[in-house]
Amino acid sequence: MSDIEKIIEFVIEIEKLKAVLRQTKPVGINRYENSAEHSWHVSLIALMLKDYANERIDISHVVKMLLIHDLGEIGAGDQIVYQPLTDEQQSSETQSLAQTLSILPDKLSAEFIALWEEFEEGVSPDAKFAKAIDRVPPLLHNIYGNGHSWQKHNISKEQVFTVNSEKIAGGSHKLWSTIEKKLHEAIESGALK
Repeated sequence: MSDIEKIIEFVIEIEKLKAVLRQTKPVGINRYENSAEHSWHVSLIALMLKDYANERIDISHVVKMLLIHDLGEIGAGDQIVYQPLTDEQQSSETQSLAQTLSILPDKLSAEFIALWEEFEEGVSPDAKFAKAIDRVPPLLHNIYGNGHSWQKHNISKEQVFTVNSEKIAGGSHKLWSTIEKKLHEAIESGALK
């Protein structure tokens, strides 16, 4: 099979990400978001907020990470961020990612695996910013959706702040300051308890 045929096969395979439902509903829409929508959304948010990163970043590299960061969910599904990821869940996502990327020509597969690993490690300035951006849409979905997912999963304000403050501030102090204000408004309105 030629490289272009492998890429087309991969393009068909990743359509499955559109069937992976997440734990939150998009603002103003009464259905759960899928992981493909999330990947598009965080990539666009990163482009819009790139000037607020704590450190110098390569936005192209960040967007690549964000576009592939959830591909492992094709076989593993989405996990709510407030529950610790078990070894079994982590292994399932890693295996799913490897299987999906194995369709690609070796060079592309290796590039995408390296991007995913960098995102997961969250150490480089690009990865810190990508991880910060990845946390934003679910928070906004809840803030502007009466805390629907927080309430469904019995998530406390302490959990929300613990899980999100370090991740978001690690990539963008200015972004965290803005989101933190919105979270306090959600507490005042009763959406976050």
